[in-house]
Amino acid sequence: MRIAKRIENLPPYVFATVEKRIAAERARGKDVISLGIGSPDLAPPKEIIEVMYQSAQRSDTHGYAGYYGTPALREATVGYYGRRFGVELDPTSEVLPLIGSKEGLANTALAFIDPGDIALATDPGYPTYRMGALMAGGEFYSMPLYRENGWLPDLEAIPGDVLARATIMWLNYPNNPTGAGAPLSWLRQAVDFAAAHDLLICYDNPYCDVTFDGYVAPSILQVPGAKDVAIEFNSHSKTYNMAGWRVGVAVGNATAINALTTVKTNIDSGIFRPIQDAATAAYNGDQSWLADRNAIYQRRRDIILDWLPKIGMWADKPVGGLYVWAHVPEGTTCEAFALDMLERAGVWLTPGTAFGTYGEGYMRISICIPEERLIEAGERLSRV
Repeated sequence: MRIAKRIENLPPYVFATVEKRIAAERARGKDVISLGIGSPDLAPPKEIIEVMYQSAQRSDTHGYAGYYGTPALREATVGYYGRRFGVELDPTSEVLPLIGSKEGLANTALAFIDPGDIALATDPGYPTYRMGALMAGGEFYSMPLYRENGWLPDLEAIPGDVLARATIMWLNYPNNPTGAGAPLSWLRQAVDFAAAHDLLICYDNPYCDVTFDGYVAPSILQVPGAKDVAIEFNSHSKTYNMAGWRVGVAVGNATAINALTTVKTNIDSGIFRPIQDAATAAYNGDQSWLADRNAIYQRRRDIILDWLPKIGMWADKPVGGLYVWAHVPEGTTCEAFALDMLERAGVWLTPGTAFGTYGEGYMRISICIPEERLIEAGERLSRV
């Protein structure tokens, strides 16, 4: 059989490769502590689980759930955005439930990128931004993120010939992998830039409710005029510890939502109804537990920050997200260091180049693991 060129030329998804490598080490009997993937290890509140359980008991919730999400979930999304960000949304034209935000990210590329078009993507950044462009037959242009710039891209440095072919721009704050935040003042600049260059901003915002030290993350839709140029992706995966449930939303520009809907109606048949009911309950329910959950994550973050200097590494405090972005010891590359620590300490840290060329020199360390295992990981690494 002949595999399509777009697949032959597509590199394996980095975290699928990592998962295989760790599984192989564990099959050989090695106790590997994986600080790689950011999959929440804590459960959603029991009330959310109960809603799904009760919904699944009904005989009328197991058929096709419809293409547009339940009216209740769309209305709950509107309510959440109003309370959390002060943003008004039309539940019919500006909200689209997703089978997890990742599929929305990839399908947006299909909706807005033709062969020869360019997607602007932050580097380092979530791999799906770049891979989605390639799968759509387009290209991507890396917008470098540097510590000295606060991990914000220099939009004015993008060449004119690139901008002439660019159709979408990916932004993500709190940022994966750096943990940096973007102030509203900078987001205003991004909105103005997009309007001037006929770009759609695709704002990936799954970590907006996973924040530390009192930081409150914004939505780009808080910027006046943002709905003219932006679509935002939000996810229950990180906010409500529902990563395996696969449910999220796209909100914002009605034209962009409609284009994404056209792609999705030709690819999938909606989200399992009990999951939508649970997602609705999550948005409508008590949010006070998030502070306690974030306090757990913050303690874990601080444990990592405490042991980094003991192994020749350092990092700035992330303001949000599920990771610490740490500089590798001098004299090594991030990939060499990752493999060395896996072999000698049985600890996996994700090399920064998994997120792009400009990730060299850094490791992404996940906080999605209990404190005792984080302490053990630090002890193992310090003994190497």
